[in-house]
Amino acid sequence: MKNAGSYIVTLLLMLSSASSLAQDTSHLDLQTIFRKIETSYPEILKYDSKIKSIQAQEEGAKSWMPPTFSLGLDRFPYDLKMLNSKDDPMNQAGVMFSVEQMIPNSAKLNAKKDYINSLASVQQSNANWTKNILRSNAKLLYYQRYVAEKKLKTIAENLQLLQLFIATAEERYKYNQSDLSTIYKAQAKTTDLKNMKSMLLSQVAESNIGLNILMNRDINTVFDIDTSITVNNNEKLPSADSAVINRSDITSMQNSITSMTLNKKYMSTSSRPDFGFKVQHMQMFGMPNQFSLMGMVTIPIVPWASKMYRSEVKSMEYEISSMQKEKETMQLMAKRMSSEKLSMLKFEKDQLKNYEREIIPSYQKNLQTSLLAYKQNTGSFFILLDAWEMKLMKQMEYLNKLNNVLQLQAEYEFEIEKK
Repeated sequence: MKNAGSYIVTLLLMLSSASSLAQDTSHLDLQTIFRKIETSYPEILKYDSKIKSIQAQEEGAKSWMPPTFSLGLDRFPYDLKMLNSKDDPMNQAGVMFSVEQMIPNSAKLNAKKDYINSLASVQQSNANWTKNILRSNAKLLYYQRYVAEKKLKTIAENLQLLQLFIATAEERYKYNQSDLSTIYKAQAKTTDLKNMKSMLLSQVAESNIGLNILMNRDINTVFDIDTSITVNNNEKLPSADSAVINRSDITSMQNSITSMTLNKKYMSTSSRPDFGFKVQHMQMFGMPNQFSLMGMVTIPIVPWASKMYRSEVKSMEYEISSMQKEKETMQLMAKRMSSEKLSMLKFEKDQLKNYEREIIPSYQKNLQTSLLAYKQNTGSFFILLDAWEMKLMKQMEYLNKLNNVLQLQAEYEFEIEKK
């Protein structure tokens, strides 16, 4: 008990020294961590700015070109003396004021607005997929710390038990009832356990740093995690085929295809004419004032102008076809990966159950039998140490298997984008 107590004190001191700059200590479950990540991680927040940028563009999508105002001298003679001749018909000089306004085709404006508006859905899908990636990273780090802490607890229990065995063996050695070489071997095992403990503390620290970074806060912030994590019943989750259809990265690709289609539609409206008008007022010097009013229309279908938008439309058609094939490839890969992860998870869970139901209980009984024989002087310390070592090995194998199951569970939930 004394050794176990000193171990706990040492562990607390190590964690305390590593978190001297910590801001607070709290209990964080996975859902709380997800919320903190989604509200503070810069890579997610950047999409809010991108969407607002698109919305700002959309507000001006249907704006017109500004009017053009012109002011100039019209039909001024080189002989400025003629300006004094009020009744001379040759005196046609004046000051001209002109206002010109082009009126864009309404179909063009509507198509442009639809295209710009579609870009926001692409960014929203990208944001959702980024959240899925960060949630998966958080799960992997969280599970790593969870399993590492369970291993630390297992090591502490077995170290305490081993030290008790060593003390008993040393006492019996005085009466030639124990083997000195086996005692030395047992003492070496205590050092092995201490090394394992240091490695596991390193994994805990690594997980803490990673999770704090994802939550965008001080890396030394101390927090507790949920100690009652269970393996999910993944049979209740949606199938791989149905889940990947609405996956955000695939939705993003579909939204990109839709956006490109709308861009092609917008480019196609370049074949439609724009209209305009021009008003001129001439303030005459030698004759009555005059004005002119003209209407204008563009002719974009002429060959030397139509080549530009026709080539753009054709290029976009090929690009859309390419993106459609890429989307189909993404769907196939997503189905493959999710199906593989689900299959692997099923077999790993079966092995985990075997450890829980049969393997570990059997090795626990083997240790109990060896300990009883040792107490009754019918068994040796060597056999007891071997039974203890085998039980510890199987306990660690079980925890490694648990880690594999949780990692595969996180990977499968990533593939189907479980929120």
